[in-house]
Amino acid sequence: MSKAVQFFSSRWGIISAGLFVGIFAPLLQHWGNPKNMGICVACMERDIAGALGLHRAALVQHIRPEIVGFVLGALIAAILFREFKPRGGSSPVIRFFLGFFAMIGALVFLGCPWRALLRLAGGDWNAIVGLAGLAFGIWIGILFLKSGYTLGRSTKAGGFSGLVFPIVMIVLLLFLLFAPQFGRTPEGTPTGPIFFSQKGPGSQHAPIVVSLIIALCVGFLAQRTRLCTMGAIRDVILIRNTHLLSGILGIVIAAFMMNLILGQFKAGFSDQPIAHANHLWNFLGMVLAGLAFALAGGCPGRQLFLSGEGDGDAAIFATGMIVGAGFAHNFSMASSPAGPGAYGPASVIIGLIFCIVMGFTMREKIS
Repeated sequence: MSKAVQFFSSRWGIISAGLFVGIFAPLLQHWGNPKNMGICVACMERDIAGALGLHRAALVQHIRPEIVGFVLGALIAAILFREFKPRGGSSPVIRFFLGFFAMIGALVFLGCPWRALLRLAGGDWNAIVGLAGLAFGIWIGILFLKSGYTLGRSTKAGGFSGLVFPIVMIVLLLFLLFAPQFGRTPEGTPTGPIFFSQKGPGSQHAPIVVSLIIALCVGFLAQRTRLCTMGAIRDVILIRNTHLLSGILGIVIAAFMMNLILGQFKAGFSDQPIAHANHLWNFLGMVLAGLAFALAGGCPGRQLFLSGEGDGDAAIFATGMIVGAGFAHNFSMASSPAGPGAYGPASVIIGLIFCIVMGFTMREKIS
């Protein structure tokens, strides 16, 4: 076990995790997932929100087994390596709304940090603008961290509390497999939930078993290596450490090569799948997302992996993202290939104000 620990904590360990994601994300796309969306935590949580009826955008409703696999894979790794430690109580309400607004920003851009990387590897140059916004938002978050920002320490919790979120994931998997209906018209016609898109991105998916196995492996590897896009950018800016960045570069390089092999590379700004070319709001949407990730201590993937370790605060953040996805589509905040939603720009501004207020007010005095 000690040799495995040493490998996963090494630079080659995190590079291997990044290469795994970079290879299999394009393959998931090739096997049925939406284009340039082999893996996207924000998009997949949005689809889950739709499947549960939290929004009624018919094109994006599906229970994505990848999200389930990320959490359960991390749970398996944490148990095997004795890192399953139930904990929580670190400003849960603030974490919920950080997740909420992180999702708003991600859906204005149309993707989480991993999808931004995969979009770049697929030739979507709009991702460059989004990644620049992500880095800028994280940089703002670092300024708050250096000035004493903190959400307080989490405390040890009962053993079962750390299993609640993984159990929710298992329930979602059962919903996916059996598609129960919880509502009917007077005539007896099923009305859902659970909802599943009949067309559009929500109807496009790789085989369930394939997606679940790959996601379990990603969750396992990411938990062991601490793979995190936000953390990679934070460490480069804050302490000039490129360890986590090695994994991120592994994702981009491997995904680029796989897209070339599979014929999925298409360079340009226009006519990119599930994307828009409004540079201002691509940038600002990811500024909001990056700032929220920095203030919460991890990107959306990392939050899922932490929740698999028993971190209730990370589970609260992930729940906030799912609820935020419901609001984003119900209140015309989410973007589409035509551009930002009617209230997307206003919601980004509100989210930035919220995050900045939290950054200034949640600070301890530094003696």
